[in-house]
Parts: sequence; structure tokens; C-alpha cells
Amino acid sequence: MFAIMGNARRSVVAALSVSCVYLVYVHIYSSYKLLKANVMSERLPSFVFLYIKYVTRALTRRTGYLHTATTRERDVVYTVLNCRLDTPLLRRFCSAAGYGWDYPDTEYRDIPTCFPETLCRRLLLMVLTDAHFRLSPAGLFRVRQSLKTLQPVDELKKGPFVLQVRVQEYRQSDAGVEVDISLSATSRTGCPVWESILTLLSKNTERLYKNAHECQPDEPAPENVKQIEVNVPGTTGLQCVWFFSGYSPSRLLSLAARLFGSRSQNAPSLWMLSVCLAEIEKHKGVGVITAPVNVTAQFKEPLLVPGRVTIKIWEGNGDQSGTRDLSFHMQQHGSNTSHVMGVISR
Repeated sequence: MFAIMGNARRSVVAALSVSCVYLVYVHIYSSYKLLKANVMSERLPSFVFLYIKYVTRALTRRTGYLHTATTRERDVVYTVLNCRLDTPLLRRFCSAAGYGWDYPDTEYRDIPTCFPETLCRRLLLMVLTDAHFRLSPAGLFRVRQSLKTLQPVDELKKGPFVLQVRVQEYRQSDAGVEVDISLSATSRTGCPVWESILTLLSKNTERLYKNAHECQPDEPAPENVKQIEVNVPGTTGLQCVWFFSGYSPSRLLSLAARLFGSRSQNAPSLWMLSVCLAEIEKHKGVGVITAPVNVTAQFKEPLLVPGRVTIKIWEGNGDQSGTRDLSFHMQQHGSNTSHVMGVISR
């Protein structure tokens, strides 16, 4: 009897040992080796390894401080070749952002303008945890973003494409340190399809971003405004994707916070922008957002969930080509609290 129990115990210990060795090799060692190169092909470091790096660097670096560059400073850039469109992820993104579960199969509709950023989520985490990234990866807040489609995003469906994420510039500001991060998608033919510049802020104080209530848009004439009311659910879905629009450690701790009864969760910035663009397409037509197009957005006050918001849409002044910009503004329903402001232009 004791011999049988002893053999069973040894078998369990052996199985656990093999499992630990396997996990360490797959998630730690292999990921470490992959990060030695800046250009990869399909296979990427595991999220487990990158989260460990995230927590380690968050604990060892204070926010709002630009750390001194090392003597062996290099560009922080990662490129992935032979990428493929993740159709199930696209379906979930479209449903969560308000486009509908069958989007973009509807005729004449392109893949949503914000979607390529979700394909870059692991590359973003690789950049934020890189040894040469000069800010703490924790507590980064998205303050501005520009999006550009040079060709229809549907080009990414036609074959392998290339994704790249690169740190462009650091800037000191009154509120802390800003960093511009470039994201891009290039088609199988080598032509640029989609580009985005994220401006993230690492705060050096607990106060709100000082410009949050400034730069409000000029209120257009009432007859020129389309107002849409949207319910904000308690969960915006796709949390593993939306996490990267906030870069806050609270996203990692949100599950624990909910277990202790906290309900003060914020809607992710990328979700807010995606909802604005989805509503614009529904009410102004597909042509407004058809490539080539430029979208610029500023992110203001955080949006608590659940709740209700009002999205305002209006046409601006035309340029020499006769085209007219389309402005949008998401604000708290029943108040003047601004969450997102943006412009769509040609």
C-alpha cells in the first residue's frame, strides 16, 4: 500500500517537474531568445513573459521621469513579418465597438480604422518593456492619437503583411513626459496601408492632466449638429485588447478590484474612439471614413462605466479642394464633461 502511494507521489512530482521545465522553456527562455532580434516572423514572445517584464519594470521605475539613456542606446523598434488577419478577433472587435457582429462583410464596408492597432497589441507591450524604453510602462495615459489609412484596410486580407511599432520621440511637459509611438501596417506588396501615432503621457503628479478642460471645440450652430446617445455597458468586452489603450496597472488589477467590490472602472480610450467612428459611419455613411483618410483625436476626462454618453458630429469648414472636415465630440450625457474630441479629414 505504502509502495503504491510512494510511486504515485513520485509520478506526480515528476509530472510537475516536467511541466515546470516546459513552461519555463516555452514562456521564459524562448521568449527571451526571441527578443534578441528586432525583426521576427510570425512567432512572438509569450504574453506571460512580457507581463513579467511589465511588472518588473513598473516596480523598478517611477512614473513621470525620463530615465537616462544608456551608452549603448538603440532605437526601440520591433517588426513582425508574414502577419495574417485574425478573423475571430476582428469579429469580436466589431461587435464590442458597436459595428455589429457581421461587420465588415456588409457590401462596400472596410475593416474598421482602429482595428489594426489591436493586431499590434503584443508589439506595443514589447516596446513598453524594452530595456531601452526610457519610461516606466505603468501609468501611461493616452492623450492624443492620429490615424491614417493610405489604402483600404481590407488590403490586409489579401495576404501576409508587416506590422511595426517604433518609439519616435520623448518630450518633457508640465504634467510629466510624453512619448510618441508609431504603429504601421504594410501590405504584401510593400505599400503602406495604415499608420498611427500614439502620444502617451507618463504623469509626475496625481493631478489630472492640466489641459483636460481646455481646447474645447467651438460649438457649431444647433442645426448643424447630429447628436447620438450611446449606452456604455459595465464591461466593454475584449478586455485583453482594450487594456493596451490605457497602459495603467489598474487594468492588470481590475479583476482583484472587482472581487473587493470596486465599480469605478474606466472605459478604455481605444474603445471610446472606436465607438465614435462606428457611430459616424452609421449616421454619415461609409464614404466619410473610406481610405485615404486622416483621423486625429484628443483624449480628455476618463469615462466611468457603466454610463451614458452623447456623441456630437458636425461638418467643419471646407478646404481648397472643396472637401469638408467632420468633427466629433464624445461627452458625458447631461453634462459638459469631455471624453474624446476629434476630426476626420482628407
